[in-house]
Amino acid sequence: MILPWHLYLMALLYIMAGINHFRKPGMYIKIIPPAFKNPKLINILSGAAEIILGILLTLPFTRSFAAWGIIALLIAVFPANVYMLQNKKAGFGLPRWILFVRLPLQLVLIYWAYQYLY
Repeated sequence: MILPWHLYLMALLYIMAGINHFRKPGMYIKIIPPAFKNPKLINILSGAAEIILGILLTLPFTRSFAAWGIIALLIAVFPANVYMLQNKKAGFGLPRWILFVRLPLQLVLIYWAYQYLY
């Protein structure tokens, strides 16, 4: 079975993002809201989850599991996107409109993952 290019793209994006959690942890730790304890551990777990789920997405027998995991992960990281909008330091100086557009973008990413549930 040949996988569609968009599935490979999605898997690659999550794998690369997950690797980046370990290459530049400060960037991710900065956007974790202070209400969450142990941001270093959260960064490690979310980065590892992105790598693992990205790999599992490419395997037919784990694809549905990976898609559910990605959906759960996107919901779990949503508070970080809200925090970026609310806190200038966490927003990396990006224009507010970009930070605002990131919020509904999560729904697009969830829909993309939803395409691989079955």
